[in-house]
Amino acid sequence: MRLQGKTVLVTGGTDGIGAQLIRQLRDKGAQVIAHGRNPGRVAATQADGFEVIAADLSTPAGVDTLIAALANRPIDILVNNAGAGTGYDFRAGDVDLPGAEKTYYLNLHAPTQLIARLLPTLKGRGEAMVVNVTSGLALAPNAGSPVYCASKAALRSYTMAIRAQLKGTGIIVVEALPPLVDTQMTAGRGSNKISAGECARQIVAGMESGKETINVGMVKMLQLVHSISPALARAIMIRF
Repeated sequence: MRLQGKTVLVTGGTDGIGAQLIRQLRDKGAQVIAHGRNPGRVAATQADGFEVIAADLSTPAGVDTLIAALANRPIDILVNNAGAGTGYDFRAGDVDLPGAEKTYYLNLHAPTQLIARLLPTLKGRGEAMVVNVTSGLALAPNAGSPVYCASKAALRSYTMAIRAQLKGTGIIVVEALPPLVDTQMTAGRGSNKISAGECARQIVAGMESGKETINVGMVKMLQLVHSISPALARAIMIRF
């Protein structure tokens, strides 16, 4: 898809992968609307010349706020990038049930709500795109992040199902699967992280080429292993 002139909404666009996505999309000539919830990062992104809508998408009210702020504006591309993890490890006694509920809402319910509520607008554009950012952990979970893994796996399943439903409507439904990315959310976790800028570059390139699945970085290898033996992929990933 040609990105120049397209109006793109990027959730979680003020930090991490999203902050790189909005800049790279702007460089491609897109009109970008960013979303964020941290006041400091929202202000910094606005100071960089972006339109930003502030809302907490871990709650139904936040989704309502974002939809209301859009005020029926035409959206060509929706990028569901906002996401978070939460402490949920029985081995460490770290089980945050309220945090889990917020994570499920942010990672799964908010994207499905936004897609459903923006679908009439997207259909009216003739050519449109939905990009759901999941994770390599949607293919095979690790032991340390069960709620995050479950929410991303559910979003992956949802993405594949609506792709079949929307075939022939002019809406391309895309899944982007990042590996471990060097962001604030992953600080102190793991090694061999890909930079947020490189992750965003690969996602934007996949969007331009019209790919339905964008495997970023090492997820390409994980996807290959998974295609040969899902059990082997799970055995490898569960240790992390």
